[in-house]
Amino acid sequence: MGERLTLITGRTRKQAVGMHKGKDSPEYREATALVEMNPEDMARLNIEDGGQALLRTAEGEVELTAHAGSLPAGLVFVPMGTLVNKLIGTETLGTGMPSFKGQKVDVAPVAEREGPS
Repeated sequence: MGERLTLITGRTRKQAVGMHKGKDSPEYREATALVEMNPEDMARLNIEDGGQALLRTAEGEVELTAHAGSLPAGLVFVPMGTLVNKLIGTETLGTGMPSFKGQKVDVAPVAEREGPS
């Protein structure tokens, strides 16, 4: 069963290296197709390190490779890029920039999307 957690985004070193090779490069795609999570959250949600996690907001959903990190419980990190953009709405609250930090996101193992077999 999934859980609602808090999403933050940002830039990473691997993403920067990949960006210099181009946003269509395998390095860039790999660097932006992951979610870093608290290991205890991963265990509770039955998401293995290196396994696939489904992240969903009212705006959309994405499947990302999950990695255990040193984040506090309840927080997930996804590098900025085309995949995380699918989760972020267009509302800017007058700032001209959507909020990429503090979004609520439902997180579940990908297997939950497939339903019973």
